Amino acid sequence: MPQDFFNIEKELNTPLGTHKYFSLRELSKKRPEVKKLPYAVRILLENAIRNYDDFAVTEEHLETLLNWHQTAGEKDIPYTPARVLMQDFTGVPAVVDIASIRSEVARKGKDTAKTNPVVPADMVIDHSVMVEFFGTQSSYRKNVDLEYERNEERYKLLKWGQQAFSNFGVVPPGMGICHQVNLEYLAKGVIERDGYLFPDTLVGTDSHTPMVNGIGVLGWGVGGIEAEAAMLGQPIYMILPQVIGLKLTGKMREGATSTDLVLTVTRLLRDYGVVGKMVEIFGPGLEHLTVPDRGTISNMSPEFGCTDTHWPIDDQTLAYMLKTNRPKEHVDMVEAYAKENLFWRNPEDEIAYTDVIELDLSTVEPTISGPKRPQDKILLRDAKEQVISLLKESHSRTYIPIQDRTGSWAYEGGQPAEEVKVETGIKSIPMKRGDLQYNLSDGAVVIAAITSCTNTSNPSVMIGAGLVAKKAIERGLNVKPWVKTSLAPGSRVVTDYLTKSQLLPYLEALKFHTVGYGCTTCIGNSGDMMPEVQKAVIENDLVVCSALSGNRNFEARIHPNIKMNFLASPMLVVAYAIAGRMDFDMNNEPLGMDSNGENVYLKDIWPSQAEINEIMDVVVTPEDYKRTYETIFDGDEAWQTLEAPKGNIYEWDENSTYIQEAPFFKNISEEVPEPEDIKGAKVLLQLGDMVTTDHISPAGKFLPEHPAGQYLTEHGVAQKDFNSYGSRRGNHEVMMRGTFANVRIKNKLASKEGGWTLYHPTGEEMTVFDAAMKYQQDNTPLVVIGGKEYGSGSSRDWAAKGTTLLGVKAVITESYERIHRSNLVGMGVLPLQFMEGESQDTLGLEGNETFDITGLGDLTPGKEVDVTATKPGGDQIEFKAKVRLDSGVDVEYYKHGGILHYVLRNFLKD
Repeated sequence: MPQDFFNIEKELNTPLGTHKYFSLRELSKKRPEVKKLPYAVRILLENAIRNYDDFAVTEEHLETLLNWHQTAGEKDIPYTPARVLMQDFTGVPAVVDIASIRSEVARKGKDTAKTNPVVPADMVIDHSVMVEFFGTQSSYRKNVDLEYERNEERYKLLKWGQQAFSNFGVVPPGMGICHQVNLEYLAKGVIERDGYLFPDTLVGTDSHTPMVNGIGVLGWGVGGIEAEAAMLGQPIYMILPQVIGLKLTGKMREGATSTDLVLTVTRLLRDYGVVGKMVEIFGPGLEHLTVPDRGTISNMSPEFGCTDTHWPIDDQTLAYMLKTNRPKEHVDMVEAYAKENLFWRNPEDEIAYTDVIELDLSTVEPTISGPKRPQDKILLRDAKEQVISLLKESHSRTYIPIQDRTGSWAYEGGQPAEEVKVETGIKSIPMKRGDLQYNLSDGAVVIAAITSCTNTSNPSVMIGAGLVAKKAIERGLNVKPWVKTSLAPGSRVVTDYLTKSQLLPYLEALKFHTVGYGCTTCIGNSGDMMPEVQKAVIENDLVVCSALSGNRNFEARIHPNIKMNFLASPMLVVAYAIAGRMDFDMNNEPLGMDSNGENVYLKDIWPSQAEINEIMDVVVTPEDYKRTYETIFDGDEAWQTLEAPKGNIYEWDENSTYIQEAPFFKNISEEVPEPEDIKGAKVLLQLGDMVTTDHISPAGKFLPEHPAGQYLTEHGVAQKDFNSYGSRRGNHEVMMRGTFANVRIKNKLASKEGGWTLYHPTGEEMTVFDAAMKYQQDNTPLVVIGGKEYGSGSSRDWAAKGTTLLGVKAVITESYERIHRSNLVGMGVLPLQFMEGESQDTLGLEGNETFDITGLGDLTPGKEVDVTATKPGGDQIEFKAKVRLDSGVDVEYYKHGGILHYVLRNFLKD
């Protein structure tokens, strides 16, 4: 039962009964500063008050939150989310870990039924489907069949988890994208649990989790270890963020879309700088933005650089909840609680933000972004000139007008193509497919994808895309023959309303057939280009483009051979597929000619907002959402017929190269071991500044000659079936072999870049993995030495898991990225920090020393310990290091060997 530190527990009568809650209104009578807090900080405050226990959540944490205006950006706070959202790539290791914990509980003869997620967790399988087939009615089925063939082992584990764990739901493949499913169905706004009402909060194992902020729910993306900790009821610690207020005024002009708005906001916030901060939206402009509009904006929080883009609950929130078939009694409860407990958007609130930025919505105009960053905003009216400039400045291609590109038809039957160019001019390759002849040039759009929950969650732009397609077909237009088109909605509701509106056949007439209900092109699962197009692009080094309605367009993300990628609304994606090139003036060039020989321009096929709204009001209904989501966890026939293990204990297959029992918990002692000094440790790697988790974590392609590739080969996996590290995250044998194996990592102990090191006893140079295994045979502990900002970059759980599996007991650096430091503690690795002004260089460390780290017997947060580094000749370097266990909770996790070990021992104790 929660402790009522401030004596503010109250009761609230709602249509769903009488519930307890912690009243911020009551607290504001004692602490008036509550009413000046941003709504997002109020949610964090309520979260800490409700979870106060004087250990994980202390009085100091509560005061830190109440004094937000002074403490923001300076002090840590705990955050205990109400639920967890996962996608399958990052979620599989979490399921493996919890299944492994349960296996150890069973070996100890304890009650396995208690080994479940403590807070509800939902996994949506959306990251595995690839666009291998497109442009036909059978594309969807063929892509799904191939998806199951490639991922059968992983899916069997997840289906087992679906029936084995309580508090754990799995949305099978082909149902939708996790963030759209979250916005349309999973998010509650306000949660009732154990007799209490409180704000819906979450963390997700995907960076675009903030999309749900659009419905007033606080949440963001975290790494796998933090997500597992949250699932098991542990708080996540974070620096209390500053909150930037984004004041919206005015109203969107005719012809501008929510995509144009989010790309405008991306540039605005990137220019300002909101990394590590939260953004909260306020101002009169909110009145005109629906929840799908808001979700589109919040979805791109990672692209802004912020943690969360929060929209307080208001009338738009309630309208969306009703439209998406949330029960009216629940919506009424959300309204009553939000208004009573200071979470309802009140324009009269005098919130004092860290800073305020303003945007007049009427200034937003049609926009795209590219070629390789979401913040690279380009106004549509300037797009042609910008693309011409990019071709020249970035790729040394001098522009040649389309009508001046000529050549002979040489590219047929696999024959090499003739380039048509003027010195350093645009390359243009004559192509032939059957009777069809065309030129493939630099600047051509070779992939046009309506993809990503960012935009497919918004009926306005999806119906708009359908209307663009309808008007284009009616005027006799078609997509260019070199364009690979795809439609990948974020939920099946989209297909329902496009079908009811009779717009889907027009999209399909332009070959925008449904290819899957998953992330597809937005995360790089675009598949290959058309075979002859891809061949020409590679052989001639063409600078080709993609147009996609996604959220990221980083270089090589969409396709390794597509050098320029542009984000655009679904409506503009259709238009660019028809144009066939990015060096196109949408305002002044005709897209084609109709049967009467009249030019057809974009303005001729662009629908008005009134047209869109008229259709949307009829075809988007609560019944659509009810029909889709009442069976969301059942899956289709492929899922229902998938044979998966049964029972409470997972049947581990020692021959599997995808799924293996995690070794962290085997034969764990039920008593907490006392920390011991680290004696006789050797240096596995000596690294410089800014070593990122991308350097540490397994990523990229398997090389057959490297340890991970050798492991797969030895286990009978053909090189063509190696797949990716991401797909094999459930097998520690693969992942530990890929840790510190990045081709660009620079270890000072090795003579070459990549995953190499020096095995000190013999002086032999070998892979990091092989050396680590030799040290383990001799029971030699290991340390890693680093510089500044060690572990920066994306939060990657295997950067910490792999480190501990290689036998690394401590990492000594000048500074850490916050989350990676936490992850090291979470996996039982001791993070040490050189004292101020000292470093590996000032101390003269060369990496050939033997390390003794003493003083670990009575650990306290921030303690200074003694380190002795003994040279091969016997000379010693003695120095002190700060233990980066920053709280009492950190100390407990480290003593246990990690956060999951801490939880496992609690399971065993109970």
